[in-house]
This record gives sequence, structure tokens and C-alpha cells, in this order.
Amino acid sequence: MRYFIHIGYHGTKYSGWQKHPGVLNVQEVLEAALSGLLKTPITIIGCGRTDAQVHASQFFFHMDVEKEWKFDLFFRLNKILPDDIAVFDIIPMDGLPHARFDAVLRSYDYFIHTYKDPFLGEFSALYLEKNLDLDKMKAAVALLPLYNDYRGFCKSPDRNEHTICNVSSAALFADASGDKLRFQISANRFLSKMIRIIVGRLLDISRGKMSVDEFESYLISKETPAIIIPAYPQGLYLSKVTYPYLDLAPRSTFSSILQNSGWLPI
Repeated sequence: MRYFIHIGYHGTKYSGWQKHPGVLNVQEVLEAALSGLLKTPITIIGCGRTDAQVHASQFFFHMDVEKEWKFDLFFRLNKILPDDIAVFDIIPMDGLPHARFDAVLRSYDYFIHTYKDPFLGEFSALYLEKNLDLDKMKAAVALLPLYNDYRGFCKSPDRNEHTICNVSSAALFADASGDKLRFQISANRFLSKMIRIIVGRLLDISRGKMSVDEFESYLISKETPAIIIPAYPQGLYLSKVTYPYLDLAPRSTFSSILQNSGWLPI
């Protein structure tokens, strides 16, 4: 029987979702917990990959279990998992749906705060910037859904079968004081570090180091710059994953400090 597991995790302590030897990762923690509870080796397939220190307020993985368990797996799994990984739903699925390949839409949020705050350090990216040029940043964000080849926003484009990403929406928000920013983007797929590279370019635009036209030129020419500096990882959240047959509201709403910031569209 195939099951989809709906989870969320705070990624600060982890070297990403993907299993790698010698480093702490979310996938391996979950596989170890499930294998111990179900008394059989369990391999799981995630809906995507997140980088080191990146969070997920909504994430799905699937697993195949031959023999149904006779206990409350939801309760026991949450009990033994660390506090920074939470299970929200265990969903039996008909057939063999795929957590990664069947996803039709993924949404991410990136949070920035521009002043030092001890309560935001692990939830948002600190950039000590004054007088952000929000109008120019907004103009660049508006260009993103107009193009679909993001080769110029990928460090290693040749590692991908292709660099086409169909961005359906992109928006920029700020709190009333303008001290905190929230960048949202949705697409069918994303390239490695693509969102963090975009945010890094938006900050360069605000600083006057890049024009909006130059930003657009990378979307048009599809050329990868010699030097690419992604934005910090801790501001990034995978916040929504949608399937043709499964569209659940996220159970986690980031931190209350971020969620209740009174976000206003720019």
C-alpha cells in the first residue's frame, strides 16, 4: 500500500532534505524513525529537495508498506521525531502516485528582516539594508512570470535535463514599517538554489548594483553569470505543494512573528 505523509520541518539543523552520508538530513531521520516503528526497512521519496538550513512548512513524501500497522503510527511517529519535524497527516493512496513527479505546483516564501532581532535569526534572513528600493524590486519580480527559462538563475544548469520552469505567480510584500520583506513565488518546478539566486539579484537591484533591465537580460539571454551569490538559506520556506488529486492547506503558518507582520503588497 502506498501512503503520502504530510509533514513540515524547520531546517536549521539539517543539511537539507536529501539523504547524504555523514551529515544530518531530514530524509534519513524520517526513514530511521519509520523503519524502527514498522520493524522493516522503509525508503521514502520526497516531493523535492531543500538545501541546507532551508525550511518546509508543507512537504510530502511517499512510502510503500506491505503489511498494515496495528497501532497509532501518527502518534508514535510524532512522539519519537525531534521537535523540528512534525507529521500532519498519513494518507493512504490508491494506485502508485508519486510524491515528486506528480506535483503540479510548488510555492515558496522567502523572508527578510533588515534589523537584528534575536527572535528572527533562524526563521528569516538578516540583511542590514537601509532604504530598500522596493519599487525597483517589484518591477523585477513582475518580470518573472513572463519568462520560463531560468538558466541564468542556476549555478549548474548543465546538471539539469532542462531549465524550463513555468512560474505562475511572483509577488513582493512588506510590513507597514518596511523593515521586513516577504517574497512569494509559485511554479511547476524550481532549479537548485534558483529562488535564493533570484532574491540575491533583487537585493542587488535595491542596492543599485544591478538594473532591472540587466535582471531581465538574464531571463532573455539565458546566460549563466560567472559569479552567482545566492541569498542566505534560512529565509526560505517550501510553503505549498499541490497535486491533481491532493490539495491540502498547510498546517504550519511559519512563526507567529512572521505570519502576523501585516504583510502589504508592494
